[in-house]
Amino acid sequence: MVKQRNQVRKGKHGGMQLVLTEDVPHLGKQGDVVEVKPGYGRNYLLPRGMATIPTEHNLRLLERYKIRVKQAREARIADLKALAEQIAKMAGITIEANANEEGHLYGSVGAAEISKGLKAKGMLVEQEMVKLEGPIKETGLYAVKLNLGYDIETEVKVAVIQSQK
Repeated sequence: MVKQRNQVRKGKHGGMQLVLTEDVPHLGKQGDVVEVKPGYGRNYLLPRGMATIPTEHNLRLLERYKIRVKQAREARIADLKALAEQIAKMAGITIEANANEEGHLYGSVGAAEISKGLKAKGMLVEQEMVKLEGPIKETGLYAVKLNLGYDIETEVKVAVIQSQK
């Protein structure tokens, strides 16, 4: 009896057909059947687990995996909405910075400081989630937009005050 290898199906352009197991930028979403050059599939997508050969068994596994990922994504969205509500109800955060008498900061307050201030209050907001037009360079009260991901946005009030020496 001759053992038969899983042959990779060829696409209409001569490349190999694969099913994506996760979203790949500039290629496709999870579950899409894509055609890629053999080297890209063999040396990048398959070893990293980003794609699989489209057999009946793998397609069934992928459907189950998609359901689990969808449930995890929905749970994450619910958590982020709850976090957005908590941030909206919060009075705001206060950041102390070195400034002169006119209120001009010697440095600046950026996304890192705002993220750190929110984490100190128990809000898990990463630096990438803070959307500033530019760094804050003067003392005062600012409304800073936060994009928590999955198109969930909220706003936090940031008071920048002169540090007491």
